[in-house]
Amino acid sequence: MLRAVLFDMDGVLVDSEPFICRAAMIMFGEHGIGVKESDFLPFVGMGENRYIGGVAEKYRFPLDIERDKARTYQIYAQITSGQLRPLPGTPEFIGICRKRGLKIAVATSADEVKMIINLREIGIPVSSFDATVHGLMIEKKKPHPEIYLRAAALLGVSPDECLVVEDAPSGLAAGKTAGTRCLGLTTSFSEDQLALADWLAPDLSAVPEEAISW
Repeated sequence: MLRAVLFDMDGVLVDSEPFICRAAMIMFGEHGIGVKESDFLPFVGMGENRYIGGVAEKYRFPLDIERDKARTYQIYAQITSGQLRPLPGTPEFIGICRKRGLKIAVATSADEVKMIINLREIGIPVSSFDATVHGLMIEKKKPHPEIYLRAAALLGVSPDECLVVEDAPSGLAAGKTAGTRCLGLTTSFSEDQLALADWLAPDLSAVPEEAISW
């Protein structure tokens, strides 16, 4: 029986991918490295260490992860101010979960600072959720199931009582390995790329009833 919904953040609650990509590109540019948007695609959903680090490896740039990630977040905070909006259906779907007595959590590979910025900017702050798990709380990033196992534990529910909502193949793999059922949103990847999902939807405004009625 469904007792909890575990939300990924980027591409599920908010489309911040263009902003973090732009921020990282600016950061690399400050070091004289010209990178492309497509360079980041293989690392979407894996946390900023891998998101930035994977591109740095490609260009053989000697990344100082703490310094360069901090600078990326500094740029990110500036360019997202007043610019982020919740993806369609997000506040309404969270309201539906609440009315049905479901526990809700955010489980994001992003660092805490990005999680706080994103949720604040879309008007659904951290306090809206029963639990949050961010990238600095886990050792193994998606597709490893640690993040969803941790979220379920914080909510006091079993993984098989959880619905994971994801937009990325790595996140769906994490959810399925953790033992959850999964809803895949086609906000970032195609239906074919989200083949692991139990249900599919374009966004949270069009969630199949069966996905939250089991």
